[in-house]
Amino acid sequence: MASLEEIRDERIKKLNALKRAGIDPYPVSTTIGFSLEEAVSGFNALLKKKKAIVLGGRIKAIRGQGAIIFFDIFDGTGSIQGLIKKGELDDKLQTLFGETVDIGDFIEIKGKLFVTKRKEKTLLVSDWKMLAKSLRPLPDKWHGLQDVEERFRRRYLDTLMSSEVKERFIMRSKIITTLRGILDKHGYLEVETLMLQPHAGGATAEPFTTHHNTLDTDLYLRIAPELYLKQLLVGGFSKVYEIGRNFRNEGIDVTHNPEFTMLEFYESFSDAAKQRVFVEKLIKLVVKATTKKTSLPYDNTTIDFSKKFTVVSYFDLLKRYALILNPESIGREELRIKANQFGVHVDDKDSTEKIMDNIYKKLCRPKLIQPTFITDYPEHSLPLAKRKEKASARLVDAFQLVVGGIELVKAFSELNDPVDQRERFRAQEENRKAGDREAQTSDVSFLEAMEYGMPPAGGVGLGVDRLVMLLTDTKNIREVILFPTLRPKQD
Repeated sequence: MASLEEIRDERIKKLNALKRAGIDPYPVSTTIGFSLEEAVSGFNALLKKKKAIVLGGRIKAIRGQGAIIFFDIFDGTGSIQGLIKKGELDDKLQTLFGETVDIGDFIEIKGKLFVTKRKEKTLLVSDWKMLAKSLRPLPDKWHGLQDVEERFRRRYLDTLMSSEVKERFIMRSKIITTLRGILDKHGYLEVETLMLQPHAGGATAEPFTTHHNTLDTDLYLRIAPELYLKQLLVGGFSKVYEIGRNFRNEGIDVTHNPEFTMLEFYESFSDAAKQRVFVEKLIKLVVKATTKKTSLPYDNTTIDFSKKFTVVSYFDLLKRYALILNPESIGREELRIKANQFGVHVDDKDSTEKIMDNIYKKLCRPKLIQPTFITDYPEHSLPLAKRKEKASARLVDAFQLVVGGIELVKAFSELNDPVDQRERFRAQEENRKAGDREAQTSDVSFLEAMEYGMPPAGGVGLGVDRLVMLLTDTKNIREVILFPTLRPKQD
């Protein structure tokens, strides 16, 4: 079997042969008149006209040689068979086709449509030209790219050789379009906030840091757009949303990628309870619109989106699955001992809330397969959420939506008391000084905006990549991100 370099060298020889024949192997323009999807769907009408048409695409297969050559071309919309037959094409062009064309090349073909004895829709070629000569062979048709890392690294080949992978990303686009359409219909305004931020705020995460030379200042790739979207509520926008990338300098696993897509939306004069109703409606609408179903397979089970979503409190889950009978009052040392019993790692710098959350993630969340809202979180776990009324002041008015064991949504009644927010930020700063690199920093400009008056509001963050995972029965987030973050390839 020839090596990759030998194949490449041979194709470069063919490239030079085309040039010697006076043919530009990478021409500027083409006279293609129809997409292949249009040619196939309108085949009978075009056949009746008995006129030559011009099609184009990438060669996916070649059969035969010499007097008769069949080949298949694909343009991203569809496929069709082409036939080169002696006497129908200039001899020099026919010879040149046989000597210089390879699977993977993009060509333009002109000719008349007909149906073969095997009932295959075909174009009888009377002229052809090279549009782009490929220098590397495509992966084996039947085996594709077997190495997972190589699939992610060469996604263009992954989508080219696997219709399943390509359809997954088409579904992703449909999901995002549907989300946008529903929010637009409900009166939300799509906005864009800055990616490079002077403070890494709006979430509990470690940021990526960069430096702007002209301003001589450090900036951070945003970990969340939240603080800027809430400033727009202060500025008189009553309903806003943003679909965009966030960046968090954290580990990589099946549900985490350092660069990911989030939908965040905020509504003035709303709260967590109202947004919970809307989130359930939103998810059900997206599922129905994109899959035409109400129940979907996921990880060897079936998720039913037709029923009313379950609601359970955070502490009740810890009591049920972690057997922590007093989560409301348990001390850090007792919780640390519990965590060790469950095999949950605890750092000296971890707060009580962080230890509790890690126990929840290991023991509770994987049990939540059907759509489940989790409510009533301890106040220090969500420093931007408002405390609950008519309940313990140690709880915040918030919820998460978990489906298939995956956290899909986090939402809460937004804290709009600037004095309370300043104190919450101060507590976060203390955690940061104690060694918690994910603790939030105090954003003075956001506090100033709040002091001008921020309306009560309900805010929601939805992980778009994770929603795509659920609706396409995919177990790894890197399978739904076109170009996931990868370790640099070693030479």
